[in-house]
Amino acid sequence: LGHSAELAFAVEPSDDVAVPGQPIVLDCKVEGTPPVRITWRKNGVELPESTHSTLLANGSLMIHHFRLERGGSPSDEGDYECVAQNRFGLVVSRKARIQAATMSDFHVHPQATVGEEGGVARFQCQIHGLPEPLITWEKNRVPIDTDNERYTLLPKGVLQITGLRAEDSGIFHCVASNIASIRISHGARLTVSGSGSGAYKEPAILVGPENLTLTVHQTAVLECVATGNPRPIVSWSRLDGRPIGVEGIQVLGTGNLIISDVTVQHSGVYVCAANRPGTRVRRTAQGRLVVQAPAEFVQHPQSISRPAGTTAMFTCQAQGEPPPHVTWLKNGQVLGPGGHVRLRNNNSTLTISGIGPEDEAIYQCVAENSAGSSQASARLTVLWAEGLPGPPRNVRAVSVSSTEVRVSWSEPLANTKEIIGYVLHIRKAADPPELEYQEAVSKSTFQHLVSDLEPSTAYSFYIKAYTPRGASSASVPTLASTLGEAPAPPPLSVRVLGSSSLQLLWEPWPRLAQHEGGFKLFYRPASKTSFTGPILLPGTVSSYNLSQLDPTAVYEVKLLAYNQHGDGNATVRFVSLRGASERTALSPPCDCRKEKAANQTSTTGIVIGIHIGVTCIIFCVLFLLFGQRGRVLLCKDVENQLSPPQGPRNQRDPGILALNGARRGERGQLGRDEKHVDMKELEQLFPPAGAAGQPDPRPTQDPAAPAPCEETQLSTLPLQGCGLMEGKTAEATAPCAGLAAAPPPPDRGPGLLSEGQTARPTEAWVTQPAHSEQ
Repeated sequence: LGHSAELAFAVEPSDDVAVPGQPIVLDCKVEGTPPVRITWRKNGVELPESTHSTLLANGSLMIHHFRLERGGSPSDEGDYECVAQNRFGLVVSRKARIQAATMSDFHVHPQATVGEEGGVARFQCQIHGLPEPLITWEKNRVPIDTDNERYTLLPKGVLQITGLRAEDSGIFHCVASNIASIRISHGARLTVSGSGSGAYKEPAILVGPENLTLTVHQTAVLECVATGNPRPIVSWSRLDGRPIGVEGIQVLGTGNLIISDVTVQHSGVYVCAANRPGTRVRRTAQGRLVVQAPAEFVQHPQSISRPAGTTAMFTCQAQGEPPPHVTWLKNGQVLGPGGHVRLRNNNSTLTISGIGPEDEAIYQCVAENSAGSSQASARLTVLWAEGLPGPPRNVRAVSVSSTEVRVSWSEPLANTKEIIGYVLHIRKAADPPELEYQEAVSKSTFQHLVSDLEPSTAYSFYIKAYTPRGASSASVPTLASTLGEAPAPPPLSVRVLGSSSLQLLWEPWPRLAQHEGGFKLFYRPASKTSFTGPILLPGTVSSYNLSQLDPTAVYEVKLLAYNQHGDGNATVRFVSLRGASERTALSPPCDCRKEKAANQTSTTGIVIGIHIGVTCIIFCVLFLLFGQRGRVLLCKDVENQLSPPQGPRNQRDPGILALNGARRGERGQLGRDEKHVDMKELEQLFPPAGAAGQPDPRPTQDPAAPAPCEETQLSTLPLQGCGLMEGKTAEATAPCAGLAAAPPPPDRGPGLLSEGQTARPTEAWVTQPAHSEQ
């Protein structure tokens, strides 16, 4: 139904099939503000009044004797539309296709067949007709008993007989009937032979499902006839894995799938499978079902009222399968885009800008696809306030420059007191109305300078006067073209290709070709006074190469654009080829193949280097870990072997702290109380740094000579500290390694033990104060 309260259809005509020579009535009922005039169209042409058809009081059309084209008389077949009109506008119903009932001859007759007892027999006939013929079967001229479960009659003219018996033998006929006629096919004999051998037979599908295209609410019949010994089990599934469902689904006979009242969701590929019982042996066949749906609306257009001069918009959204095509009608006439009418979003949105009295009408959205059509209507009311001013008069536009046009006008003739201002509407003459823009002007001004326009371009101007109650109608549009001007300097860049060639690059200007223009190129050595050129180039060109130049010269290059108004300013560039020639001599042309091979070699080297580096890192980490562990164990072992029994640590710390800076006598007394260590044993455990066969360059000292302890500041730390320092650098481990005989490094000064001095093996020499614990 339409959704316009002023005029809408309550009942629309529908597709129908008529019997030639019989009457037919096309329904139509309209609701709206009277008086309402109803007429009918056939194939888009209004039907004239005649004795052959009658317009009923409720608006329906009655054809007294439906006729086919015969003897020069026209056929009544065609597309019919009901047309209703009142003072608000005109609406047109959906198209109803009326066809004559027909019945063709059989183009497929049933064929004789032979089957074994317990087997399967199948007969088929095909015939076309309108409406769809009803198919029944006869055996020996007697209608088949449809209550027999072994007999399956499919709507498309198929007869299946399962579990054959001897009494099934006979002559079978196919009978087709509709309102037009009745047809009987040729007879086909069924012969049932003796029982089968009982040998194993692989499952096989004799007849699989066909591809079907139906409309919603029809019935789909997917046939599947399978044979085998033992008798196979027939099952159905969808190829996309979705469930078939149970509502409206039934299996007819031994494996035929029937889907009643199909919907678009039933579309898909259906797979029939014949399975041997108890095994995974199976045979499959498949067929595609396509369900079409007539167009229907999910959003109807709504009647609206808008002030004159504003914009009206209607939205209409329809769905169907296949997707419907949407068209718009204005008072029954097709409405296309153009002027102030725009169609967007696949014609689902109708926009009318700058509406006036002529736009007041009933607008219809018609959605149509191969399955049917639908329509919906809405009315546009243009509000026209009393006392609005008339349109501005004497609108003129005069070009002032290449980018400016002066527009002038005169005050409207009537109702000018309430004018609060004017709005000037501007657009390029070649652009569609939706690219229009506006500029506001005060009420006391009757001219306006429009700037920022493009040179040599035609523009359209019109103006409206505005009051607090609305806008006036638009003035008569006027056209003006901006003046032309010479082009601006083109951006130019120069690229050195070699010792004697240059490449010039710039942006192309296609508009130059529209104005008889292009580019002019000049060049010269800077030492000369005259240019070579001009070289004329079209506006679509964006580069030019100069060759055979002097490699030692500096060149001046000049590029300008021109049109029918003259030459523009030039862009000048200076470029030297001297450096390019030197680089060319130093760097011969590359051999791309060698470079590619070098790149490949370089890449291979990088990969190998990464592998080697990772391997080295792994070995270094393992070496450090095992080396640290060995040194810690060694220090612990020396402590266990060489350290005298000691008390708790808090008792030893004072002695250690006191040793720092103590007098020689005190240290000697402390040494007598401790166990002396054999120097040879220490040298074996901790060989001196120079023991690897290298003589010690320093002078030797008598072991018996007194050590210069007075000049030496000693700091001691329990040997447990060695393990805490092992994880640092090799230099940090030196105090442990050279505990007995290693010479002090030259930069350590007197703070370390000199050669020949005796140290406690349980202590390590460090450079930190003795009281700081590690």
